[in-house]
Amino acid sequence: MKKYLSLVLVVTLACLLFIGCSSSDKQSSTETKEESKIGCESIIFKGSSTLAPVITQLTKDFSEQNKTWDKVDSKFASEEIEISVSGGGSGAGVKSIIDGSSNFGMVSRPVSEEEKGKIEGYQEYKLGTDALTVSINPENRIYEVKESIGADELRKIFSGEYKYWDDVYAGLPHEEIVLVTRDLGGGAHKVFQNKVMGDVEVSENVIQAPSMGALVTKIIENKNAIGYASYGVVNQNEGKVIPIMVDGVAPTRDNIISGKYKISRPLLIIANGDMSQCEKVLIDYITSDKGMKVVSDLGFVPEK
Repeated sequence: MKKYLSLVLVVTLACLLFIGCSSSDKQSSTETKEESKIGCESIIFKGSSTLAPVITQLTKDFSEQNKTWDKVDSKFASEEIEISVSGGGSGAGVKSIIDGSSNFGMVSRPVSEEEKGKIEGYQEYKLGTDALTVSINPENRIYEVKESIGADELRKIFSGEYKYWDDVYAGLPHEEIVLVTRDLGGGAHKVFQNKVMGDVEVSENVIQAPSMGALVTKIIENKNAIGYASYGVVNQNEGKVIPIMVDGVAPTRDNIISGKYKISRPLLIIANGDMSQCEKVLIDYITSDKGMKVVSDLGFVPEK
């Protein structure tokens, strides 16, 4: 009887040990599978204030649609999607990729060869095209008496050679022209300087707006203001500002696409060549048809 009880105890202990080992093996296997999944860190965008609303909308849609990275793709770990977007200008976007303070730079101007040379494995994704429209307040009668402004006249206006509106056209009021630009070190101004001003510097009396939204607001608030306003932001404020023709060419979608309207600029996302799989998935979403629709909905000309 004692031998029988001893045998039963041995068998029972063996079973318990087997079950314990089996459970431990299963737990270990589960942990190994979870550890083998790809972790996704917080993703940061910095740069162009013109492009920031587009990227903010797209990344918000991406995050709300998926919530966690494993919902995007089962190979990713079950981590909350964290994406931040901040402005600062195109120059800040380029600098953030050079110094590694962001994953993606937002740039609304061409990136120079010198800048590209500072970014290992430079990557560039064009989302669309924007134009700098020469825009005025609807109360300014210039668009009624002068259908188009020539590039030479623009140089005289923005350099301060023409100080009053009747300098531009004799029938207009003798009221001081209020010049509004983006910050003179920013990407938008580099485009305007290159394509309109050339070697002529803008007046020291310009109002330098911190963003395209602020620039357009200045024009809305002052009937004597004139500035180079983003095509997309003007479309978002239709009727509140009026874009006028330059050298006989209107800043329309077709003219921007064809290149007839010369004062245009690309909308770019830039990165270095060492992108993670999570970053690649996000950039694929941004450049997808859904991304192009958001670019279009916010008033810009999408790349495709």
